[in-house]
Amino acid sequence: QVQLVESGGGSVQAGGSLRLSCAASGYTYSSGCMVGWFRQAPGKEREEVAMLYTGGGRTYYADSVKGRFTISQDIAKNTLYLQMNNLKPEDTAMYYCRASRLCDRWSSPADYWGQGTQVTVSS
Repeated sequence: QVQLVESGGGSVQAGGSLRLSCAASGYTYSSGCMVGWFRQAPGKEREEVAMLYTGGGRTYYADSVKGRFTISQDIAKNTLYLQMNNLKPEDTAMYYCRASRLCDRWSSPADYWGQGTQVTVSS
């Protein structure tokens, strides 16, 4: 019943920008505690890119994307965003959004995942 639908992925050249969106149905981001973006490249482990506490607005960014990526939410549209600027080839990965009602940790039995959207950055 709960579904997170991502959009905005694509192919860009290094230095370009993309904005990813994640719209939720059957779930309200503001009713939970954490939302975030993860990515996984072939042969690599899935890593957390950015996260946001929906209530207080506190954010976290991986060092590799800090200063280039911005996570945000539109409460009225119940949509999560990831603005990605100055993209690099190493940003190439499948990107996933995630939401959790928990505040202290991510938990697979309790949270929800999007289907993933591909981002490819060429040099």
